[in-house]
Amino acid sequence: MNDDPLWLAQVAFAALGDIAFASMLGAVLMNGWLSKEKAFATVSPARFGWARARRIGSGGALVLAFANLVLLWLQAASMSGVPVMEAGASVWTVLTATHAGTGWAIAFAGSVLLVLATASGAPMGAGRLAFAAFGALVAAAGKASVGHAADAGAFSVAEVVQTLHLLATGVWGGVVIAGAFAVLPALGTSLARAFLIRIAGKMSTMAVVAVVLVIATGVFNALRGLGGAASVLQQSVWGHVLIVKAVLVATALIFGGLNRWSALPRLRRTASTVDAHTVTNVMRVEGLLMIGVFVAASVLSHSVPGFAFGG
Repeated sequence: MNDDPLWLAQVAFAALGDIAFASMLGAVLMNGWLSKEKAFATVSPARFGWARARRIGSGGALVLAFANLVLLWLQAASMSGVPVMEAGASVWTVLTATHAGTGWAIAFAGSVLLVLATASGAPMGAGRLAFAAFGALVAAAGKASVGHAADAGAFSVAEVVQTLHLLATGVWGGVVIAGAFAVLPALGTSLARAFLIRIAGKMSTMAVVAVVLVIATGVFNALRGLGGAASVLQQSVWGHVLIVKAVLVATALIFGGLNRWSALPRLRRTASTVDAHTVTNVMRVEGLLMIGVFVAASVLSHSVPGFAFGG
C-alpha cells in the first residue's frame, strides 16, 4: 500500500467525492418521490423527510464540486512533482494541456450542473430530475475518462461500462446512505409511517435495478483489470483491494436482501415502530458497507491495475 501523503490525499478526496455523488443521487431520487406525494406541503407529516432529502441533495452536489477542485490541485502537484502548496502554477497547464485535465473539466462541469439542479428549494419535478440525471451522466463520464478505462481509448466500451458502473454504484449506495442516515429517520413518526413504508419500498426496488448493473459492469471491469491473469489477485495491491471490495459488496448484498425479503415485508404487515427501526438499522449497516466500497474503489482507481503486471 502506498504511504505517500499526496497519494493518500488523492484517495481520500476521490472517496469523498464518490460518497457525495452517491448521497446526492439518492437524495435527489427521494426528493422526487416525496415531491410526487406532495410531502413538501406544510401540513404533510413527511415534510421533514422531504426537507432533509433536499438538503442532502444540494449539499452532496456542493461537496462533489469542492472535492473535484481539490483533486485538480492535487493532480497538478502529482504531475509537476512540486509540493502541494506550490502546485498552483501548474494547475492551468494540467487543465489545458493534459488528458487528465480534459476529463476533470468534464467531471467538474457535471458537478456544476448538479449544483444547479439541486439548488432550488422548490419540489423536485420531472424537469429537474432529468436535468440532474444529465448532470450525473456528465460527471460520471468525465471521471470514467481519466480512470483505468481510459487506457482503452476515448469513447471505448471500457469507458462506457465504467460510466454505467459509477452511476449504478452511486444510485445503490446513495439511496442506502442518504436514506438510512437522513431521510428515513425523518419519516420515523407514526404519522409519517405510510410515507416511510412507500419510500423504503421504492428505495429497495431502485437498489435491485442498480445492483444488477453494478454486478454486470463490475465483473467486466474486474476481468479487464486482471488482464487474464488470476494470479494478480494475490500478487498485487490492486488485486488485494479488489478482493476487499468484492467482499464488501457481497456483504452489503446480504444486508440488502435481509431488508428486502424479511424486514420490509414485516414492516408492511405491522407498520410498527420496532419494525420501522429494524429496516432503518439494517440499511445503516448496508450504508456503512457501501462507504467502504467507495473507499476501496478510490484505492483501486489510484493503484496500478492488474493488466499492467501482465505487460
